[in-house]
Amino acid sequence: MPIYEYRCRGCGHEFERLVLDADPGVCPACQERDLERQWSQFAVNSDATRQSNLKVARQKAKKVQRDKAHAEHDAIHHHHH
Repeated sequence: MPIYEYRCRGCGHEFERLVLDADPGVCPACQERDLERQWSQFAVNSDATRQSNLKVARQKAKKVQRDKAHAEHDAIHHHHH
């Protein structure tokens, strides 16, 4: 049972819906039936997207390591004074 992302053409509300058959139902915000199915991130994932996500994750990990090193450095130096 796939979960699809939809955008209501009536009010612009975006939402996810578990679709049991071809009928997505109505917009939860305005009850409009004119819904546009959005491409999910998973459906359009590509090598470029994966590489970009990996790069961002590595940068975050480096920052965490740097912050941790600074905190340890400060803790060591504050204890000596």
